[in-house]
Amino acid sequence: MKGIRQLADHLSISTGTVSRALNGKADVNAETRKRVLEAAEKLGYVPNQAGRSLRQGVTGTVGLILSQDASIGAGSENFFPRVIDGLQQALSRHGLDLVLLLRPRGEKQDEFLRRMVARRIVDALIITSTRVYDPRFPFLTKSGMPFVALGRSETSRPENRWADLDFEGIAERAVTRLFERGHRQIALAGPRPDANLGALFLKGYRRGLDSCGLTFDPDLVFQSDGQEAGGYEIGSRILESKHRPSAIVLNAEMMSIGLYRRLGEAGLTPGKDLAIIAERESPVGRFLSPRLTCFRIDAAALGCSLGEMLLSTLPAFAEQYADVPRQQIWPFDLVEGESDPPLQA
Repeated sequence: MKGIRQLADHLSISTGTVSRALNGKADVNAETRKRVLEAAEKLGYVPNQAGRSLRQGVTGTVGLILSQDASIGAGSENFFPRVIDGLQQALSRHGLDLVLLLRPRGEKQDEFLRRMVARRIVDALIITSTRVYDPRFPFLTKSGMPFVALGRSETSRPENRWADLDFEGIAERAVTRLFERGHRQIALAGPRPDANLGALFLKGYRRGLDSCGLTFDPDLVFQSDGQEAGGYEIGSRILESKHRPSAIVLNAEMMSIGLYRRLGEAGLTPGKDLAIIAERESPVGRFLSPRLTCFRIDAAALGCSLGEMLLSTLPAFAEQYADVPRQQIWPFDLVEGESDPPLQA
């Protein structure tokens, strides 16, 4: 195995040039970078990461904070794996590694974050599961730790970088679609109110009702866990309702599995007896009967964009990614299913 000095001697260039090429610095031309990378692979170059970290004060890693709770994927079985794939695509261009920092069950978000920042085991952080009022934004800003957020917050500042899904637009469009199909009693299923995605979803739902001339009824808003069990629970509550809705918009697509089962146990048919639209596409929706109507998000592209936002916060890459937006609301596409047919008279 060769070190950086042996690699530089082999190529007859300075160790500084080799170092900058290996670290993806913008001041090294493409031809030189290619020569260095090819020679490093051929000669079996292995960097002394521990020594480099001590000299430069960097680890070459980025931490993605996730929770071990059931809500880790915001109700989606494949959302975060695709986001992670996109993140790795962006970070690997510059030799940066992505590590998962799993918050233990029961430990508060803020306490876990403070512990990770104090240990300085990564160069930058990606936070998730944002809240309406989220003290992690001002804390990270004050600490000097570079970060981006997957999600918005009322406490984020203009200089903070975040990417989020268009929860408001999804909810509003779902309500409008159901209204146009004859539904007037449209329910909403969402997470706890302190989660910012839940607040945004509720805001879009109410905006959709207003645009259709419908009155908001708090009894038609159901809060529960975004997994299968939550959908089953909501199904039971709907069956017990005095004024049963004819349609429902689900904030988490995994809820549909439990909801379908509960309706079936009661002798009701999803789609026919209760029109259903879910927030986000997942593999299970294609195999439900009737096939679930939902919205498609390019989660890998979202992850790549989030990674580029993060790179723009790091001094070594700030100039290269200067044109990357600081904040972005990610678009969606409707996936036509069979779970929300026109209301039968």
